Amino acid sequence: MDTALNLKAPELYLNRELAQLEFNFRVLAQAEDPSVPLLERLRFLCICISNLDEFFEVQVAILRHHVGSGDAKPGADGIAPAELLVRIRQRALELVRAQYALWNEVLLPELAREGIRFLACEQWSPKQQRWLQGYFQNQVLPVLSPLGLDPAHPFPRILNKSLNLIVTLRGKDAFGREGGMAVVRAPRSLPRIVRLPPDVSEQPYEFVFLSSILQRFVDELFPGMRVKGAYPFRVTRNSELFVDEEDVENLAHALRDELRQRGYAKPVRLETAESCPKTVTEFLTRNFELGEAEVYRCAGPVNLHRVAAVYDQVERPDLKFPKFTPRVIAPVVAERNLFEAIAERDILLHHPFESFAAVIELMKQACADPDVLAIKQTLYRTGPDSSLVNLLIEAARAGKDVTVVVEVRARFDEEANIQLANRLQEAGVQVVYGVVGYKTHAKMLLIVRREKGLPRRYVHLSTGNYHQVTSRIYTDFGLMTADPDIGNDTHKLFQQISGLGPVIELKHLLQSPFSLHKGVMQRIEREIAHAQAGRPARIIAKINALNEASVVELLYKASCAGVQIDLIVRSGCTLRPGVPGISDNIRVRSVVGRFLEHSRVYWFANDGAPEMYCASADWMERNLLRRIEVCFPILDQDLARRIYDEALDNYLRDNTQAWILHADGHYERATPGDAPPHSAQQWLLEHLC
Repeated sequence: MDTALNLKAPELYLNRELAQLEFNFRVLAQAEDPSVPLLERLRFLCICISNLDEFFEVQVAILRHHVGSGDAKPGADGIAPAELLVRIRQRALELVRAQYALWNEVLLPELAREGIRFLACEQWSPKQQRWLQGYFQNQVLPVLSPLGLDPAHPFPRILNKSLNLIVTLRGKDAFGREGGMAVVRAPRSLPRIVRLPPDVSEQPYEFVFLSSILQRFVDELFPGMRVKGAYPFRVTRNSELFVDEEDVENLAHALRDELRQRGYAKPVRLETAESCPKTVTEFLTRNFELGEAEVYRCAGPVNLHRVAAVYDQVERPDLKFPKFTPRVIAPVVAERNLFEAIAERDILLHHPFESFAAVIELMKQACADPDVLAIKQTLYRTGPDSSLVNLLIEAARAGKDVTVVVEVRARFDEEANIQLANRLQEAGVQVVYGVVGYKTHAKMLLIVRREKGLPRRYVHLSTGNYHQVTSRIYTDFGLMTADPDIGNDTHKLFQQISGLGPVIELKHLLQSPFSLHKGVMQRIEREIAHAQAGRPARIIAKINALNEASVVELLYKASCAGVQIDLIVRSGCTLRPGVPGISDNIRVRSVVGRFLEHSRVYWFANDGAPEMYCASADWMERNLLRRIEVCFPILDQDLARRIYDEALDNYLRDNTQAWILHADGHYERATPGDAPPHSAQQWLLEHLC
């Protein structure tokens, strides 16, 4: 390697926020792809819009907060934060324009051809108009509370991402007050998409946006006055919770207080109808204390993501992905004792292709087994009515020692997790809120069972959450093992999290924030040493995101030394592959398809003695340095080979859903060329289900 090379040079690093924003163009490409079933294309459009909402609520909000407080600093890419906000706006505007162009010019007409119509006011038949007016008068009007704006009625607090109308009026009301402006808040209790009943529909499925109903009949709220215009708008607010964990006595109580204010935190974006006059938009921006740079004009409904609700209402299997049945592993099918099966050999689960039912069954057997003494589990996101939660409660009531680490700071699940913690505690479960300053993101389940008079530990470790719904739409790996060393390591981790213990030494597991970052770096360094000694050296990693600067720098060093590196990075990647003399030996691809790629797999060639790891952590700064994460080795070589084949080689061969990252930061979709088409996810469906 040329010692004169500066591997910290800002031009070698892509910006983290822009890289994350870029991922949404790849999601939108799924919605644009005519080979994808039509209703799935609609769903991908809604995912793209929801992703952009969260991007503003978190990344843009945090950036604006730091810029406003004067403590913002450039990242490894060297882009000044104020300049970054300008670039984000430019790219976000392109994304918003592309979203609405797809909706208006492609999806609306294609859906209409299939008998699925979204009707604007001017498309209503007289019969439909009468029905909708009745719906407005009977269902909507009774729960509306329009607010005329005057000195006695200042601009109201507007809830984050809620649907509202700003109405301009002329004339005098019953008290002689001159018309001006009013705000109409859409009732949160009503659906945002209304399906017309069959007796007034002209097609099998016809829908109307609630915003259209409000706009058409809003004049009934202001009798005697003339409505000059009614314009939907939506404000996005900072949704990051700021709690000084070192200075609170009860984290759950402090978070609960913050959650009450989250919906009314500082605004970061205003969306308005494209037809909204400039004077009205300026009135809104003044009241939200925003500038023109935070305004996004929508060429359609401001809450377009709400069309996702129709996916389940439209019974057209031909317009959706074919249904599949996840494979149930043999021990569960045979109704075997899972503890005996795991004791014989480690069990690997690859979701969603293999059923999460095996995890549920393991917990069921643990609840019913009189020899099970204790159960310990981490919960980050579980979903409502979780079977696992019910089983944990059942186990506690059966007299077993149950300890659950509930991460109450899981973004957007804070309230649900606080309620979950309360429910568990009421059942006698010992609940731990994790470690102050570090989110517990590790996915661990430990069951202690008495065998031959001695305790034996059974462990389930995973790359994804204990969430039954996402286990059918996210790709993840889970390992069930009775390996004594892994069991002992997992036991130590639970003790450390709950008991304020010291830094611990683990035999097999790597743990953030202590040994995982160091462990990854050491293994990259080892590949560098192999390459420098003239031995074959290779690294393959499948992760959701890569932005930790020291890891990127070391990967550059490895590339310069001749290490062959393949990175499968679903979302944001700040490394520039293919830079001459720097990253010639690094290839980066992103796979976007039917399932959300979520598994984290690290593979190091190690001169013919390869090491395979699965983890809860991406190669991101927060995961490696500021969270509690677990990385676990796959010691069974047959299982390691299976993961290599299914999650690494398979994805490196994908030439239909893969996107190749170039040195300038743009992604190009892979094409089969002369090779047979290969979709990694489809291959897994065919081979595992």
